[in-house]
Parts: sequence; C-alpha cells; structure tokens
Amino acid sequence: MDDKNPVIIEMKNITKTYIVGLEEVHALRGISLTVRKNEYIAVMGPSGSGKSTLMNIIGCLDTPTTGIYLFNGINVSDMDDNQLARIRNKEIGFVFQTFNLIPRSNALHNVELPLIYANVPKIERRERAKQALINVGLGDRMNHKPNELSGGQRQRVAIARALVNHPSIILADEPTGNLDSKTGEEIMQLFEELHKKGNTIILVTHEEYIAEHAKRIIRIRDGMIEADELVNHRKVYS
Repeated sequence: MDDKNPVIIEMKNITKTYIVGLEEVHALRGISLTVRKNEYIAVMGPSGSGKSTLMNIIGCLDTPTTGIYLFNGINVSDMDDNQLARIRNKEIGFVFQTFNLIPRSNALHNVELPLIYANVPKIERRERAKQALINVGLGDRMNHKPNELSGGQRQRVAIARALVNHPSIILADEPTGNLDSKTGEEIMQLFEELHKKGNTIILVTHEEYIAEHAKRIIRIRDGMIEADELVNHRKVYS
C-alpha cells in the first residue's frame, strides 16, 4: 500500500444493530477499515453478510450503532441527516446497479443533477456535465433520454453523474449487475481508466471475476472482515 496517499476513510470498530420485531440483528460486528486515496477496492460477501450495510455506512446513507467513522478526517459517525446529505453530495459519487436515471430527462440533465443540488451556476454546471459525458465516451449522446440509450450507455451516464462533482470516492454497487458480460467488461475497463486517472473506487460485487479487476478485495462474512487481500492481476484479462 502507498503510504504517501492520504487516508480518506478510517473506520474503527464499527457495529450496526437493527431491531426486527423483538429480535436484535447484528449486521456489522466490529469492522475496522482504512481506505487511502486512489485505492481500487472490491467488497465481496454472500447475501446477508453485511456488505450492503457496510456500503450504506461508507456512503453516509446510514450511521453506525457504535464505533468511529472518519471521512477525510471528519467524524461522520454521529452526523444528522442534513450533514450526511452534504457529505454525500460533495464527497461521494454513487453508481447503482439500476442506473437510477430520471426517464424524462436527457443524459446531460441527469448528469447535472448533483451540481443543481450543490447550487453550481447554470453555465458552469452545463460545461462540467458535458465534460463528464465526454470523459465516459458519450459526447454524442448528451441529448438522448435513458430509453434511447443501451444499458451500457445508461451506466456510463450514471458514472458521469458520479464523477461530475469531483468526489473523494466513487461507490459502485453491483455496477454490472444489469448488463451482459461484454458490456459489463466495457464498464469495468472504464473503471480501470478512472482509477488510473487518480479516482478512488469502492465496488460491491458478488462476482469473483468482477472483483478481480480491483487492486484489493475485502471479503465480509457474518458482519466481520473475513479477508483483506491484494489482487494478483496476472489472472485478470486472460
């Protein structure tokens, strides 16, 4: 690991407990984790392992029951909803399996949305959204609506939207889950290019061959980190 890269995420003994009826469900049981700038990490685990809960906490969509979560040195463990929303919009770019695009809006407007929430002036946000679409290879599809785009193109719009605010991390949840294998491979190549440009990427997947595109794999089981390993890239792209 490159110690020269600053720490973006530091989690110390994170737990998350839900009350379901009369029962306590321990989704996370003492997770400690450090993520540095420009890392490319895949998080894997079976259904019910806690990986989705972990991603929700990393993405400031949820807060831990106990433990400390520092994001760029700021303690977000006990922030309120408005504070978490500001962190999400400014610092985290989300990419979802289902794309989460607005059907009636064209690609350019979909990518602009985070900048609208951030009160960026119209001319500047339009230029930044155009550049983000060019960066993902969709410079000629800016005025197309989602139903006029292929699945792969829709995911590229979603990635452009994730990038447009220059976030500290890109958080991708099963980003190839709704794509065929060829298109999924193209999206993974795009993530590889984004990583080479300096982006920090955390990817959730249940597919081993997708995880192996990352540089580090964290395996979650029963709410705990079972393994945290660097990837041998000789077996990728074969």
